[in-house]
Amino acid sequence: MALIPATILTGFLGSGKTTLLKRILSENHGQKIAVIENEFGEENIDNDILVTESKEQIVQMSNGCVCCTIREDLREALQLLAAKKRKGLLDFDRVVIETTGLADPGPVAQTFFMDEEIAESYLLDSILTLVDAKHAGQQLDDRQEARRQVGFADQLFLSKTDLVAQDATDALIHRLKHMNPRAPVKAVHFGEVPIADVFDLRGFNLNAKLDIDPDFLKDDGHDHHDHDHAHGEHCDHPSHKHDHGHGHHHAHDDDVKSFAFKSDRPFDPAKLEDFLGAIVNIYGPRMLRYKGVLHMTGTDRKVIFQGVHQLMGSDLGPAWAEGETRTSKMVFIGIDLPRDILLQGLEQCLA
Repeated sequence: MALIPATILTGFLGSGKTTLLKRILSENHGQKIAVIENEFGEENIDNDILVTESKEQIVQMSNGCVCCTIREDLREALQLLAAKKRKGLLDFDRVVIETTGLADPGPVAQTFFMDEEIAESYLLDSILTLVDAKHAGQQLDDRQEARRQVGFADQLFLSKTDLVAQDATDALIHRLKHMNPRAPVKAVHFGEVPIADVFDLRGFNLNAKLDIDPDFLKDDGHDHHDHDHAHGEHCDHPSHKHDHGHGHHHAHDDDVKSFAFKSDRPFDPAKLEDFLGAIVNIYGPRMLRYKGVLHMTGTDRKVIFQGVHQLMGSDLGPAWAEGETRTSKMVFIGIDLPRDILLQGLEQCLA
């Protein structure tokens, strides 16, 4: 049986997850979707979409979708759905997991890799995070869950942008990109999102059998990605503060930050493996997402490296094209990661 694609839908309380989900479920896209809802969600999917209110764990919806409320753990819910699909008792094409507004998506994502049975049935496609443009500033300041949700995202959707001024939206986007440069940011109005922006994004490629986009850092020359860019004495950009002793000139000292490493020199595979192993051992719980396309000695192919928390993997990617500059590019997104230690350590792993 082909792997069932799974999407994790996350976002802080009131960010519009249920609105987006209802929109997806009611759209005429011809896909049968199984929804796994955390029972602690702010609101369950409205009963008018359900064929029946039932004590059953799984309810069939009027549009051929399935809704499953987690009463045990996610693993059991996923196993149950996969087993029913295999036996022909349920027909669905993909799974969407709606987390509670206070959830850390990390453990949810890890379920797809730590559990052999789940890994054999499902493919984690992406983590989508909804951000409430009106309240995000305060939420990101006050709540680590909100910052983690941004750090984990493969795609960020901004809701309620109609309720805030354009310059406030721009400042928020700048902040989000500083926290997570690898997730595109798109505004959504009342959950209206083209299905192509939600499914088959191939954002979470931890199992590296998928095409990896070698340009995932292609914008990092721009201001909002390059954290060492200097600002003159008179820079009055609202999102910079003048803390000239540091590389970060940023108004919000978010603990979730990203930084990139680039080098045209190849890595020594043994040195890199030892260093990354040690780093993940110490900082793993604080490492939300990390990913890279690497130039290694001893192979003419790109090496794809990626991870979430302590879970790290690498795989051989496509061959370097003739005339292509062999550059290693890595991005790390985490909570208070020691940027200098990491960058110096990576430098020392070069051949």
